[in-house]
Formats: sequence, structure tokens, C-alpha cells
Amino acid sequence: MTDPKTIAFYDNSASQYDSCLDSGAANTALTDFLALLPSGADVLDLGCGPARASVQMRTLGFRPDPVDASQGMIDLANENHDIGARLLSFAELDMVGAYDGVWANFSLLHAPRPDLPRHFTSIATALRDGGVFHVAMKTGTGETRDRIERFYSFVTVEELQSLLRDAGFEVIAIQEGKEVGMAGTNDPFVTMRARKIA
Repeated sequence: MTDPKTIAFYDNSASQYDSCLDSGAANTALTDFLALLPSGADVLDLGCGPARASVQMRTLGFRPDPVDASQGMIDLANENHDIGARLLSFAELDMVGAYDGVWANFSLLHAPRPDLPRHFTSIATALRDGGVFHVAMKTGTGETRDRIERFYSFVTVEELQSLLRDAGFEVIAIQEGKEVGMAGTNDPFVTMRARKIA
């Protein structure tokens, strides 16, 4: 994520965003993702926000690496959880074979559509062979800003599957739904889990 307005929103509204999330109990998507990883796995929490997922991972014995492009989110995560969150944008992802899993839960939707293929390729490179990638994005077409000025790219289910396949993944699970976010709209989304092909 490099869009200045989107980053500014998260910098200035980190605590408000955190308070809008659920109680922090592990959701089904996170539980299902972690069940596919080896004990003590290294997991990149890409676009970690307030790092609630990373806290849950750490509690369960995993080794999370929470990163975000918003300094406000990083500061909040570290102040609340001492989790070692650090500043990193999608474009700066350059690790090679460093992780068993990548958790990108409603974060890559802030990247411009033309940049998505290279981000997916970078994620594949960062994963070890057989590593698991969770991605969640809003479904639709085109790009837009919501009423609170956050930038969004939308994908269809078929487009997301193609992005994953082209980056060297095998899609192993798909779930669709609708959810009300901070902007107050009830938006359709898709989550996918995929495994890096050795």
C-alpha cells in the first residue's frame, strides 16, 4: 500500500479502527489457515493493522512477522502487544523462502490493480515450497475510494484465482460472503487459501 490518503486514514484512525474490530477471538478463516501450517511456523502478517491476528498466532505458538505501511498501525500494535511490528509496504517485500505462511487479510485490496501480479509473485517468493497464502479481498470490478477516502481495488473470484495460479499457487479453498466495514457499507468479499507449488 502506497496511497497517501489511505495511509493517512490508518495513521490517524488506528485506535478507532482497532475498536471497530471484533473481540479478538480467532475467526474461522485464521483458524483454518493456521491448521495448514507446521507447528511453530514462520508467518508473515502482511498489512497487519493493529496486529490482532499476529497476537493470536503468537499465543498458539507460531512466529508471526507483522508488517504494515501505516506507522500509526505499527505504533498501536507495538504499544498494545509488544509484537515486533515493523513498517513495510507491499512494494518493499523482498524476502526469499522466509515463511511457511502469509496472511494478507483485506490488505492487498488497497494496492492498485496493475500492481497485484507482482505483489502476488513477491509473496510466492517469500514463501517456502508448500507454503500457504491466505488472501481476502472485496469482489467487484475496477478501483474506487470509499466515503472515508480509502483506495480500493476490486477483483472477481475468477480474477483472484488467476492471480494466484499465475504466481505459482494452487487454490485449495474459497469462501465468499458480505461484511459491513468502517465505511458502513455491506460489501461482498472473497477469501482464498492457496499453496505454493514446489
